[in-house]
Amino acid sequence: MSIVTFLTRAWLTRSIRPFTFTDEYDEVLPYSDCSRLGLYVHIPFCRSVCDFCPYCKELYSEEKMNKYIDALIKEIHFVGGQHEGKKTVTSLYFGGGTPALAADRIGEIISALSEHFDITDGIGIELHPTNVKPDVLKKLKDAGVDKISIGIQSFLEKYIKTLGRTGVDADALKKALSEVRFQTVSADLIFALPDQTFEDLKYDIDKVFDIGANHVAAYPFIDFTFTKSNVKAMSKKKKRALMDQMTRYFEEKGCYRSSIWTFSTDSDAKYSSMTRDNFLGFGCSATTLLKDQFKINTFFVDEYCRRIENKTLPTSLTLRFRKRQRMVYYLFWTAYGTRVPVKDFEEFFGVPLKKAYGFEIWVAKLLGFIKEEDGALVMTLKGAFYYHYYENFYTLAYIDKMWGLMRKEAFPKSMIL
Repeated sequence: MSIVTFLTRAWLTRSIRPFTFTDEYDEVLPYSDCSRLGLYVHIPFCRSVCDFCPYCKELYSEEKMNKYIDALIKEIHFVGGQHEGKKTVTSLYFGGGTPALAADRIGEIISALSEHFDITDGIGIELHPTNVKPDVLKKLKDAGVDKISIGIQSFLEKYIKTLGRTGVDADALKKALSEVRFQTVSADLIFALPDQTFEDLKYDIDKVFDIGANHVAAYPFIDFTFTKSNVKAMSKKKKRALMDQMTRYFEEKGCYRSSIWTFSTDSDAKYSSMTRDNFLGFGCSATTLLKDQFKINTFFVDEYCRRIENKTLPTSLTLRFRKRQRMVYYLFWTAYGTRVPVKDFEEFFGVPLKKAYGFEIWVAKLLGFIKEEDGALVMTLKGAFYYHYYENFYTLAYIDKMWGLMRKEAFPKSMIL
């Protein structure tokens, strides 16, 4: 555990007690009264597995995927049927893995969800560049998908080799995206790769806009301990310089910043499955965040299917929040969107934000990390970098440990963070 994350957690939660996950869970999830609820569905299959990717995935098998989706639909009805009538939710996102491998059944999954949930703000799905073909895109659009995210990472051959991926046919992507149009076309890029320059990154940014993207998610490379990648992360000093140059370049192009890592040509072009007050997760490794708990499903496909067949939720671990813990979690992920609306915090917790964290807000302003604007605390360029810097500690101290354990044990007894 990093001393940075320990001290920050202890200070902000006003306690030295850790986050303790146990194998207990609720069979009936208390989501009926949750506002701004989102939905997430995980499809863990890929045709090949990238060494640097930390997410829950396994090699594609049509038979195994169909069995998994059958179980997934049962989980949806099991959880969705716990609420009387339809529950209004903000959005639905499909992640993976490579969820577009299930393009023929995405409509079936959406139909199952639509029996229980009224989705108001759109449906998004992640695609591998090889999935970006007119026939696949049309199936997804016909199923109700209006946002897509393409995992490009880089167009440059030297970084494609570094990441162990195959080349991207930019012309084919551009042609397909011109034939089947979506509200949001997002492209994922990775920055802070070894010896990467601003000119390299600028080339990739210009290229994704040229193929038809109106939204870019530029994520820093993170060296997870449990992946097989031997790529080394960039130094803090170089990473900050590159991130600042990247941010200013997006601003020069007139882009709207919707989160720490995302920029778009239009404020209506959005793609983020994380910035939700509450969400329900379905499938392997999917997480559920409610007002007083956070739970994570097993990472093992066979164990997931077995649990569902036994009419039991596939929950592996659950964290029961204390109020201060939930406040910290709320602020951390709301800040990911670069702004924290003061009234939203008070509505959620029944406590004014400045009463709960007035001193911390004063210090953050003094250090130039945030400013107050239109009823919200808004992150500055300097604040955005240090948010990322802390998030890196958080990722390696918390997520790395959690996912490392979950990849080894289907249902561990407990975990302390």
